[in-house]
Amino acid sequence: SGVSAMTKKTIRRAAGAGAGVVNALFGGGGGMVLLPVLTKWGGVAPRSVFATCLAAVYPMCVISATLYCLRVRPEWSVLLPCILGGAVGGAVAGLTFEKVPVRVLKLIFAAFLLYGAVRYLR
Repeated sequence: SGVSAMTKKTIRRAAGAGAGVVNALFGGGGGMVLLPVLTKWGGVAPRSVFATCLAAVYPMCVISATLYCLRVRPEWSVLLPCILGGAVGGAVAGLTFEKVPVRVLKLIFAAFLLYGAVRYLR
């Protein structure tokens, strides 16, 4: 594309900052910022963008979760089963996502965004 390497780096930093803010404010969702920005202007290949977003969002989640846990007591009886289920789901998806066509991944991502938007408006 016609975007310089320096501009791509700036776009990636801005997207990372935006993702960090969204992630901290809403308890997740940094990928909703990163995925479209990195795909359209960040110069990241379609299949690689999903792994890139997950790898970028993970440290944001760790930092946000640590700060939230220090300031607000989590409900451990709710948190621990969610962590276990998330670990299993993450492992299954991580091991199988290369078999899913990029177009299908994009449709699934869009469906979750739409679902989340509708739920938040209620």
